[in-house]
Amino acid sequence: MLEQVAILGSTGSIGCSALKVIAANSNQFEVQLLTANKNSQRMLQQCKEFRPQLAVMADQASADELEQLIQQEGLGTRVLGGQEAVEQAVLADELCLDVVIAAIVGAAGLLPTLNAVTLGKKLLLANKEALVMSGDLFMAEVQKHGTLLLPVDSEHNAIFQSLPVYDNSGQVNLAGVQQILLTGSGGPFLDVSLDSLTNKTPEQACAHPNWDMGKKISVDSATMMNKGLELIEACFLFNLSIEQIKIVIHPQSIIHSMVSYIDGSVIAQLGNPDMKTPIAHCLGWPKRIQSEVEPLDFFRIASLDFRPPDFERFPCLALAIDAAKIGKNAPCVLNAANEVAVAAFLKGRIQFTQIAQVIKMSLDATPVETLENTTAVFAMNQKARQTALDMISELD
Repeated sequence: MLEQVAILGSTGSIGCSALKVIAANSNQFEVQLLTANKNSQRMLQQCKEFRPQLAVMADQASADELEQLIQQEGLGTRVLGGQEAVEQAVLADELCLDVVIAAIVGAAGLLPTLNAVTLGKKLLLANKEALVMSGDLFMAEVQKHGTLLLPVDSEHNAIFQSLPVYDNSGQVNLAGVQQILLTGSGGPFLDVSLDSLTNKTPEQACAHPNWDMGKKISVDSATMMNKGLELIEACFLFNLSIEQIKIVIHPQSIIHSMVSYIDGSVIAQLGNPDMKTPIAHCLGWPKRIQSEVEPLDFFRIASLDFRPPDFERFPCLALAIDAAKIGKNAPCVLNAANEVAVAAFLKGRIQFTQIAQVIKMSLDATPVETLENTTAVFAMNQKARQTALDMISELD
């Protein structure tokens, strides 16, 4: 029987890669639900190929356009529009889902992902911000509903593959683990002069040397905020302390992360930098399925390099580590301020180096407090976003 799949954020890079994996394994999976923001043309093509029961666009005008196109093509897919429709999509009565892939970027993905958790099915998490914002609250919901949570981020998936698991529940066994080595490429500005960072353009920041990603994630890679967010996510996913995780710069992006054990062993997951690999691993787990990714050619790689992170070059990484140590609302504020600052940089409102400045100012301006429930998380996210906008106005 085919597993029924929903993809939240199907027109983004993760969503498109997931659909390629599903197409390569069409005898095992069937798409029931696709959601996206505004890209109605790409959504139309996905609906023509995969014939989902439901397609949802966050932007109402895009949903209206898609609905007309769907009717013209004579497709049977039902179309809904609006942010609330995206948030509630996985709960639609006509769906009977086995797998949800959560690939909406940023804070916008938190509520749709939380609703997916309540299904108690298999959840493939590519939205790191959901855990960064809500941490223990999110994991408590996972436990409450018996959801099988599998990490799609290449680094967390590599950690998962390098750890033993107890059974098909996906719970990892940390016995004998000394340290997690979380790798990152260092992005496009790893070796440029520090003086030149101020004048780096959005186009330069988005030109990642190894990965093909969306603009926001590409900028996060250039600042290494992505590695800071991943560190926070790893703490919650694997029940680790900050001290158990070491960040390692690995420019080639071949080793996606490693686990060091007390007996001196280090187990690593290697592969070409292609998100179809971790997606296929999670979709098929606990079995292996085809990903259509070329195997590594070790003779072409020739060498692998490693270095410690430079916090002067990557102040966003230092801010993320500090926020992780503080805990409580600090990671939520960090994430909100980063999203606002990156958006401002992409629009040309602030300089590349001012991204970290906006985040630090926002953290400094926000009192530390415990977030007792998801309502408090959403309220803090909105408050922190406004604080960041105010800080950007001061810099203009």
